[in-house]
Amino acid sequence: MDIVQLLISLVSGAAGGNIAGAAVSSEKNLGTLANTLIGLVGGGAGDFLLKALGVLASSGAAATTTAATAATTAASNGLDLSSILANIGVSGVSGGILTAVIALVKHAIDKK
Repeated sequence: MDIVQLLISLVSGAAGGNIAGAAVSSEKNLGTLANTLIGLVGGGAGDFLLKALGVLASSGAAATTTAATAATTAASNGLDLSSILANIGVSGVSGGILTAVIALVKHAIDKK
């Protein structure tokens, strides 16, 4: 996985976690730090799982030295606009989902 894609996944997951934390009621909110950390994990895991399943295109940078294949490598490194937007969407949603699920489970446990 490319470091840029990883950073995009983590930041998007953290944003998704905080959005999910803001969307739930205040009694179910885990707090900014917990929402961010859980979103980070969810964003990275969701992106990794969907790439492993082949749903998202993963980067395929090959080590080449010729000028003719350098353009092909740059085009296939997974940093075109559609893959970046897909990465942001998947990571944000998976970070938000994990945050919401953990918040609801924690609230159900605390309720007992």
